Amino acid sequence: MKPTYPYQPFLLRLLHGLTGAFLVLAILTAFWTYNTYDGRWGTIPLPAYKAIEGIHGTFGLYTLLIFPAFVFYAFNRGKHRLVQPEALTTLTQKIGQPIWWVNLSRFVNTLTLIALTFALFSGKMMDEKWLPNGELKHFWYYGHLVSWVVMVVAIAIHLLMNAKVGGTPFLLSMMTWKFRPQDSPRLWKNHIIAWWKNFQLDTWPNWRHILTHRPKLELAIWISLIAAWLISIAKELV
Repeated sequence: MKPTYPYQPFLLRLLHGLTGAFLVLAILTAFWTYNTYDGRWGTIPLPAYKAIEGIHGTFGLYTLLIFPAFVFYAFNRGKHRLVQPEALTTLTQKIGQPIWWVNLSRFVNTLTLIALTFALFSGKMMDEKWLPNGELKHFWYYGHLVSWVVMVVAIAIHLLMNAKVGGTPFLLSMMTWKFRPQDSPRLWKNHIIAWWKNFQLDTWPNWRHILTHRPKLELAIWISLIAAWLISIAKELV
């Protein structure tokens, strides 16, 4: 008898997989960059590859490009996987119960989004000439280092929580390419067109109402991502 796995939306698996893949590559090249240009808190015997900073920046850029789509999904169709209003009560009063683990997993998912947002923002605030010039004491460089350490810890806890809550079947369900007919990528175009029409009809006249009723964390993430791009572009023009 074949094992059964919980079904995960194909779009979630795609966005989660792409974001995760680029993020892991960014983390690995981030350490190699630190190992090559810094190394004040320890190193490992990796070759001093001067071009690694550019490679790290490329993977960071890929992560930044796919992350907005993941954020949009997370705060809409995937909002039940993020921290809920009753989470604090559950975490303090139902310790050790199944619902406690579920809410802890949601909290970790949310923390991972915050950590990645800061990692991407702090990376955009850096100058690509700092490390080659030996300028290692900039605030945003330290912030970027801390953000990647937090990301590594957050990803590790994220995996542990998912393994605890969903077990091996859940982890495997995120790695399959199979999807149901109603979840087919062929339907995404129609979904996007329908969503855009609804957005134009219902959202624009009530944009203030929409903004005030969206999760504050979501708005903060969007503001951070937009600011990162605007500040980065402004720095290039100066």
